[in-house]
Amino acid sequence: MIDEKQFCTFSLDGHCFGVNVLEVQEVFRYQEMTSVPLAPETITGLINLRGQIITAIDLRRLMKLKEREEEEMPMNVVVRTSEDVVSLLVDEIGDVQEVPQNLYEPAPENLHGPLQELVKGVYKLQDKLLLILDTEKVVKQPVTA
Repeated sequence: MIDEKQFCTFSLDGHCFGVNVLEVQEVFRYQEMTSVPLAPETITGLINLRGQIITAIDLRRLMKLKEREEEEMPMNVVVRTSEDVVSLLVDEIGDVQEVPQNLYEPAPENLHGPLQELVKGVYKLQDKLLLILDTEKVVKQPVTA
């Protein structure tokens, strides 16, 4: 029997990312946010989610990817970490992927920039690579950026 893990997948600038499904609280379409003066550029704003105020982090900016077109509204992936609950702004939400643990490999050493820090591993799927995001490091990035 092969161990399997489940990941909530999403796309960013044509790349497929995933976070452990156990870390995901919910996903939803774009929602208006309140901007935060003097916040790092990776923090897009604050969202009032049924009384819970959460920080929205733009993963494109955090990973230094090309900016989203103005008419493209991001989607929200709300994740729980040991420190906080945050919304990750992504391009599109994908499926929950169940992948065999034996397909896992550590992040390649030739990743550059923020990806090297934020991607903790890779799954080789049949038609693509699934980059696994380290949500604990994502939450810490905007503070130090």
